[in-house]
Amino acid sequence: MTARRMIIMLLLVAVVFGGIFGMKYMGQKAMTEYFNNQPVPPATVSTALAKSETWQTQLEAPGSLVATLGADVSSEVGGIVTKINVGSGSQVKKGQVMLELEDSTDRAELDRLKAQTKLARLTFERRKKLFDLEAVSQSEIEVAESEYAAARAAVQAQQAKVDEKRIIAPFSGDVGIIQVNLGTFLQPGQAAVTVRQLESLLVDFELPERWVGSVKTGMPIKLTTEAYGDRVFMGKVQAVDPQIDPASRNISVRGELPNEDRALLPGQFAKVTMDLLESHDYVVIPATAVNYNAYGTSVFVISEKEPAEKQEDAATSEAPAAAAEGQPPEAKWEAQNRFVKLGPTRGDLVTVIDGLKPGEEVATSGLLKLRSGQPVVINNDVTPDANPQPSPRQG
Repeated sequence: MTARRMIIMLLLVAVVFGGIFGMKYMGQKAMTEYFNNQPVPPATVSTALAKSETWQTQLEAPGSLVATLGADVSSEVGGIVTKINVGSGSQVKKGQVMLELEDSTDRAELDRLKAQTKLARLTFERRKKLFDLEAVSQSEIEVAESEYAAARAAVQAQQAKVDEKRIIAPFSGDVGIIQVNLGTFLQPGQAAVTVRQLESLLVDFELPERWVGSVKTGMPIKLTTEAYGDRVFMGKVQAVDPQIDPASRNISVRGELPNEDRALLPGQFAKVTMDLLESHDYVVIPATAVNYNAYGTSVFVISEKEPAEKQEDAATSEAPAAAAEGQPPEAKWEAQNRFVKLGPTRGDLVTVIDGLKPGEEVATSGLLKLRSGQPVVINNDVTPDANPQPSPRQG
């Protein structure tokens, strides 16, 4: 009897505990189903319509400005700087003496040689008159003439040495920062001053080899720089390198542009833009509408929700009560995630070459909180920029 009672008690305990755990499990399952069946709250987004636009093919590349003429001027000989005739940032003319080195010894030697040349000339002229009177021989006048020629050559050689002590502007242009001071000993070949011609500049940039047949000499180019914001500088293609760089597979292009106001400087970086003759039709949307992830690029297409099936009268009669309890009204729109293939970009805009049609509406903000099929509320009071040629905001 004792064993039988024990078995019955164990069975009763198992039934009790099984009932408790079963009720707990059923309660959790019912609660999970309840929350899962709750409607997803709508997200507020801004939107834009996909538009069909014709874009002229545009090439963009970073470029570096180069002086049309530029030189680091130095002296062929060494010496102490005794005169600086130009200032940093000034303008010089071709042939103007910019710096002078100590040349007193060379000038003294030049004066001595000039005196010897004068004496040689007088001797030659005197012997020439005597030769006409047959007072001297032919050989004597030839010696005098040779000595006179040698003296003149010595003067010219010494004058060249004196001229080497003067640093001359090789062309007209703008002087850079003077690199030496008075009393500085300038070594042979040491750069003393830079001269750049700024009235016009060159710009060097590279393009992918696929465009080698499209870029021609004389084609217009546009330049913008960070320093001048939305100011556009116009120029043209001066030369196209006749070979492709085997390492980068790019082609080098050089442009030229006027710079009368000297706004641009050599060494400055610029964005070079070229419009080619060919054009294409694209579907265009704001760049903020694109969602980038590991699976590809996508957009959220906004469309009107399909009308829900009419519920029974008893259920519909409870809707006002639910609204009264603070439930959000049902959204009229929903977002559907769609993968797209992108094309060229321009400013704040991007083209879609597959996956989207003109006239379709896409979300342009709030993408991180969206899920496919989620209801949305559209608010276009504030929308992201969509400018093909944006300019930096001035702080």
